[in-house]
Formats: sequence, C-alpha cells, structure tokens
Amino acid sequence: MSEPFKDVVTSLDELRAMLGEPSELALRKQLDRLDEHCRTFLAKAPFALLATSDREGRLDVSPKGDPAGFALVLDDTHLVIPDRPGNKRLDGMRNILANPHIGLLFLVPGKDETLRINGRASILRDAELLERMSVDGKRPQLAIGVEIEEVFFHCAKAFRRSGLWKPDKWPDIAALPGPARVFFDQTKPTTETLESLQARLEDGYKNRLY
Repeated sequence: MSEPFKDVVTSLDELRAMLGEPSELALRKQLDRLDEHCRTFLAKAPFALLATSDREGRLDVSPKGDPAGFALVLDDTHLVIPDRPGNKRLDGMRNILANPHIGLLFLVPGKDETLRINGRASILRDAELLERMSVDGKRPQLAIGVEIEEVFFHCAKAFRRSGLWKPDKWPDIAALPGPARVFFDQTKPTTETLESLQARLEDGYKNRLY
C-alpha cells in the first residue's frame, strides 16, 4: 500500500525557504494582554472555539457559545468562560487537568477578523464568579479560567475565501442528514429508536441549554 502523503516538509528551514519571513506587522500585533480593541471584540463575541491538548499532544477543539460577551473579562490578563451542560465526556476538562495550555478563537457574526488568545487554563468552581455568569437564573457548575499569555487579531482572509457570512455563498445542505440520523447510524443503539433519539435531542436543545 502506497503512502498517502508525499514530499513532506520536515523542518522550519524548509518552510521558511518556501514561504519567507513574517512581516513586522504580523510580529508586532501579538500582545501579552488585552487592550481596548480586544475587550471591545470580546464584548460582542457570542462564540468561541476552545483548543486543549493532553500530555501526549492529542488535541480537542470544543465550541463554546452564549449571549455576546459571555467570556467574563476580569482584568487585562485573565478571563473566564462558563461551562454549560453538555454530554459529560469532559474531553477539554480532562486535557486541562493534564496540560493547562489552551488556545481560543473568538468570532463575531459578520466580522471577518477573529481574536486569538493563548494561555494557561484552570477549572474553577468559584461561586461568586459562577453566579456572574448565570443565564435564565441558571448558574454553571464550573468555569474555565484563562491566564492570557498571547493575544492577537487574525486577518480576514480565511473568512473572505470561505464566504462564511455570505448566505449567497452557502452550500446547499438539503442532502445532509439531521443529527439524530447521524448519531443513530454511528452508535447503533439497542434500547432506542430513531424517533425517540430525535425527541430526546429536541428536548435537550429546547429545555436543557442551561
């Protein structure tokens, strides 16, 4: 069987020879703390992707979403992200316990630039902080505290290329099966029907977001 990947780049020198050096702007835009522009962006962001890794380097990327401004900024180098009810796999939480390094990508709908934050994470059960992140009277059980080490805005090229915020460029999704069909086919449950799984998912989305 032939190898699927050929002509593999194996060193930074090879990469630099092909792609060159970063510009002064690309280097100097990296900050070690939040400034006014970062805070303004976070106040408008209702969605983020949170990346963690275990000790062996196996990665997890988890979506986080809430009303805009859900990331609670404590000061220029610390923010907190609520942990809402989920499937209890705890992939990211387990990673944080093994390896505190974390990466975040914040998005604002309609805005092509994104905000990247890298730092060190802790799992928090501070009642006062959790209370500040209540939604509809429901307080999260835990939160993720982030000590910021790097923060910078990422350019718009990926969003411009993908047309992510432009409905006329969205693909036709009519042929994509719904989540119940996907989960049913992948897990092949023996105690649940497709219809009962669909009802359970819909109930969770409607009544157990928080």
